Formats: sequence, structure tokens, C-alpha cells
Amino acid sequence: MSDSSLGTNGARLRTRDGYALAGGVFLLLSAAATAAMVAARIASDTDQPTLAASLRAVEDSRALYGASGFARFCSGAALLLAAAFLLRTWIIRERFGTPLVPRLFILSGAFTAISGGCAVLIAVYPDLVGAGGVSAFAEAVSDVRRIAGKIGFASAGVALLAAATQQWKVGGALRRVAPASAVIGAGMQFIWIDAATLMHPVVGAAFFLWLLGIGTMLATGRVERRFIAVYGARA
Repeated sequence: MSDSSLGTNGARLRTRDGYALAGGVFLLLSAAATAAMVAARIASDTDQPTLAASLRAVEDSRALYGASGFARFCSGAALLLAAAFLLRTWIIRERFGTPLVPRLFILSGAFTAISGGCAVLIAVYPDLVGAGGVSAFAEAVSDVRRIAGKIGFASAGVALLAAATQQWKVGGALRRVAPASAVIGAGMQFIWIDAATLMHPVVGAAFFLWLLGIGTMLATGRVERRFIAVYGARA
């Protein structure tokens, strides 16, 4: 995945960076998996006021809830892979962009995948709620799923806050995206506040659109072209 070639005068000139392309594609795949996760989660109707009620709903919709968990796992894995590719782009290697953003996305992707895996475990566990109440296993896994999901979401939000400063510095279309990145990233930190439950879907939808937008800009080379315009085409 070379990002440079020799020009007629022997200088190394920028060409298309395959790592940026791959990073953009995996961001788009993460967004697609997120959409599938939300659709399956809504269809399963498992978001109930209490854990016991939620687990009873899971027992009635195991396939849908399991599909939602698997999609969440795929979303996290795709985000992690996207970040791993982005770390290898010339933009990051040569410190024109901060490695903090992809590293935070790696953290986010890992915890999101853990959360999704826990949801799959809950879906396949045979006795979630018995005569004595919620099983200890189901309660423990549910807690891990919930906390890992919050860490994953909040970490992605911090990544957006860090990205906003870089986007503003580079200018162009990225500068126009920067305020949205900052607002969405800040809004994602409200995942820790239970009283802000109503805004979580709105912020989640905004993050989904961010993934689509930035993923497309990376996949089409628009991000690279902006960095080349600012920092020059020569290696």
C-alpha cells in the first residue's frame, strides 16, 4: 500500500494511500453494522425499565437480540480495524495528524466488540430469569455489556473531540466538519448520565452520520487531498 512514487525529477510524490482507503472502507462497514445493530435491537424490544424485564424480553426474542449483539461486535471490530489502518497512513506516520484519534478508536472498537460479545452470550444463555430472579451469570454479563458499551461510546466521543482540532487546523471541508465533530463528541460523553437517556439515540444517530461522512471522505481520497494541499505533495 505505497503512498509515494518517483516523479520525473527524482522527487517522491504522493500517490493514493491504500491505508487511508482501507480505513475509510472499514469506517463505512462499522456504520453499516451499527445500523443493523440498532434495527435488530429495536425489533427485539428488549429495552425495558428493569434488568429482569429486559432479560424476559430477551428470552422472547433471542434471535433478534443475538443478531443485535453480533452486529455490535462487528461494528466494534470494523472500527478497530479502521483505526489500525489509519495509524499506518502517511498523515499519521509523519505527524501531520495526531495518532491519538485512531488509538482512541481502537479502544472504542475493542470495548464495543466486548459489549456485543456479551449480548450474544446473553442471547444464548438458557436460563436468564428463573424462580429465584435474574441468574448471577446473566446479571454479571449484563453489567459487563453495559459498562463496556458506555466505555466504547465515550472513547469514540473523545476521539471526535481530538479529531475536531485537527480538522479545524487543516481547513477546507474538514474545517466545516470540525464543529459537528466537537459537538457530537461532547454529546457522546452524556452516555454516563442516566437522566440524559432521551438524547442518547440522537447523539448515536449523529455519530452514525459522522462515520458515514468521514468514511466516505477517506475512501474517496478527499482527506488526503486536503492534507496534501496544506502540507505539500512531497515526501
